[in-house]
Amino acid sequence: MEKKKHRYTDNELRYLNLLSRNFPNVATATTEIINLEAILNLPKGTEHFLADLHGEYEAFQHVLRNASGTIKRKVNEIFNETLSIREIKELCTLIYYPKEKLELMKAKFNDEEELNDRYFITINRLVRVCRNVSSKYTRSKVHKALPDDFSYIIQELLHERSTDPNKQAYVDGIVHSIIDTGRADAFIIAMCNLIQQLTIDVLHILGDVFDRGPSPDKIMDILCNYHNFDIQWGNHDILWMGAAAGNDCSIANVLRVALRYGNQHVIENSYGINLLPLATFAMATYTGDCSAFKPKVIEGRTDDLQDNQLLAQMHKAITIIQLKLEAATIARRPDFDMDDRRQLHQIDFEHGTITLDNGTTYDLLDVDLPTVNPADPYALTPGEQAVVDHLHEAFTGSEKLRRHILCMFRNGCIYSVTNGNLLYHASIPLNADGTLKDVKIQGKYYHGKALLKRAGELIREAYFGAETPEQHEFAIDYIWYLWCGKDSPAFDKDKMTTFERYFIADKEAWKEKKGYYYAMRDDPEVCDRILDEFGVTGKFRHIINGHVPVKTIKGENPVKAGGKLMVIDGGFSKAYQPETGIAGYTLVYHSRGFQLVQHEPFTSITKAIEEGQDIVSTYQLVEMADHRMLVKDTDKGEELRQQIADLKLLLRAYRDGEIKEKAWRPITNKR
Repeated sequence: MEKKKHRYTDNELRYLNLLSRNFPNVATATTEIINLEAILNLPKGTEHFLADLHGEYEAFQHVLRNASGTIKRKVNEIFNETLSIREIKELCTLIYYPKEKLELMKAKFNDEEELNDRYFITINRLVRVCRNVSSKYTRSKVHKALPDDFSYIIQELLHERSTDPNKQAYVDGIVHSIIDTGRADAFIIAMCNLIQQLTIDVLHILGDVFDRGPSPDKIMDILCNYHNFDIQWGNHDILWMGAAAGNDCSIANVLRVALRYGNQHVIENSYGINLLPLATFAMATYTGDCSAFKPKVIEGRTDDLQDNQLLAQMHKAITIIQLKLEAATIARRPDFDMDDRRQLHQIDFEHGTITLDNGTTYDLLDVDLPTVNPADPYALTPGEQAVVDHLHEAFTGSEKLRRHILCMFRNGCIYSVTNGNLLYHASIPLNADGTLKDVKIQGKYYHGKALLKRAGELIREAYFGAETPEQHEFAIDYIWYLWCGKDSPAFDKDKMTTFERYFIADKEAWKEKKGYYYAMRDDPEVCDRILDEFGVTGKFRHIINGHVPVKTIKGENPVKAGGKLMVIDGGFSKAYQPETGIAGYTLVYHSRGFQLVQHEPFTSITKAIEEGQDIVSTYQLVEMADHRMLVKDTDKGEELRQQIADLKLLLRAYRDGEIKEKAWRPITNKR
C-alpha cells in the first residue's frame, strides 16, 4: 500500500532544516534514532531528595559522598563474600574521602612494594564498584562524567575485564603502569569522585539551604558545581534572595538570624560583609542588659563572655532596626494585612508592659530600648540609618553572595514537577474545607499553581528588575512578605512572632497558627486536588516537601495521605534535632520505587576518615513500582520520544526530497 505523502508546513520545514545541521543525512539521523531508542530501555537514574539543610555542611557533604548509604549497600553487594566487614568499611571510607584516606593508608606502609600491592588491589576494587554504578548509563553519558586526565584509561578498565584470559595481561598492565608512573593517588581520587557522581543521577533540594547552621556558603559552593541538581526555594532561601536584591527588611532578618545562632562569620568571612559599623553602633548604644539576645547556639565556639556580649549587643541592635523597617513596609503595603506585626507603639515604657491587638497585656522582659522614641517609635535614628545604608550597600555588592543567588535562580524555582512528583518547600494555601485558597496580589486573585507561579515571577522581578520602577518596588516588598506573610506559600502561618519571642516570657504569645494545609495534608482527597491543580498525572504521583520538621521522636510519620505526600524535613539542622530525634531524611527514587532513608546525627569528618564512622541510616520502603522503571517511563523518556518523532520526520523529509542530504560530518552529542 502506497504511503500517503506528508504535507510539510512552513514551520516544520524551518525546524527540520535546523535539525539537519546536526543530522545532515539519513545515516546520521538513523544512527541517532537507534541510539535514543536504546536509551529509552535503560533503567531510570536514581534521584535523591533532600530538604532543609540549614547550613549543616558536614552532614550534607557526607550524605552526598555516601549517596545516603547507597554506596555502602553496593559495596556490600559486590564484596560481601570476599571482603571482611573491616575491609568493606575501609573501601567505603576511601570512596567518600579519597584524598584524606590515601594519606592515612600510605602512612601504614614503609615498604614501597607493599604499598604498590595495596594500590593494585584498591584500584581493581574501585573498578568493580565503578562498573556497577555506571551500568545503568550509556557509554556516552559515562564518558562525559570522566575526568580528562584519565578518560581513556577508565574507559578501558570499565569495559575490559581481567577475568578474560585474553585481556588479563592487558588490564593488569594498565593498572601497573598507573602505579609505576606515580599516578596512583590521582587515579584513585578520580575514580572515587566518579563513583560518587554516578551514584546520584539527579539531586533535588526542597528548600532552605540557609540559616541556623554554620556553613550555608559551603553547601552553595558544592551545589553550584554539582553535576545535576535543582532547588525549590524555601522561605529562608527567599529571605537571602531578598537581601541580595536590596530589601532592607530581608537584610536585617538575615543578619538577626545569623547573630541569633552565632553565625556572623558567614556574613563577614564568607560573604565579605563588614559588620564593624553595626558593632560600633551597638556597643555605643546598647550598654544595658542584652541577655535575651545572647547567641542561641554556639557550637564549638571559644569566645569569652565579653565576645558573646558584643554579639548580643549587635543582635539587639539589628532586631530593633528590623522591627522598624518592617513596620514601614507594613504601613506602605496595607494589602499585606500585617498591621498586628507593628508592636513598638504598643509598649508602655512606664510600666514595662505591652498590650497587643488581641487585648492581652504582657510584662516585657526588656524595655531598655534607647533608640525607640515613644512619640515616633518607628523612626530610625541617624545611627540606625547609617547602619542600614552600609548593610544595603554591602549585601547588594557582595560578589560571592551574588554568585550563589544567581546559581539559585539558574537551577531553581518555587516549585517543579518531575517524573510524577510535585516538589515545593512548604505549602499550598487552602481554605477550611480543603479547597485552594484565593490570595490577592496587586488586586488580582491567585490560587494553587497560579499563586506559586506569580510568587516566583515576583521573586525574579525583585532581583532582576521589572517593567516599571513601581512594579520593582512592589516586588522588592513582596519578596519580604514571602518570608513571613500569612498567605505566603513559603510560610503559611498567621504571623511570625519575632517580637514576642524576644520580649515576652509567656509562651502563649509565641504561638503561630499554621495554615489549613498543615492540618489537611494527610487527607488523600486534598492531595489529589493539589496534584490535579498542577497537572501531575500517573498511577504513582506524589507531593514532596519539607519546611516543618517531622517529629519522629513522637511517632510522627513523614509519609502521609496513604503515600501521596512525603515530608522530608527530618532535622538536618542541629537546632531541630531535639524535636525530631533524628538528623534528616533522604528520599531516594530509583528504578524500583521509593525508599526513605532516615539519618542519625553525623559525628565529624575527622572521625569518618580516621575511624570509618559513617552516618547510621535506616531504610523504609515507601512504594514499589509495579515494574522496573526505565528511562521511557520518565519525563526524559517523553522528551526522547519527541526527539525520535522529529528525527523520523527528518528522515521522511530526506526521502521525500524536501530537504537535501549533506556530506557527513562529526556531530557533538549534547545530551
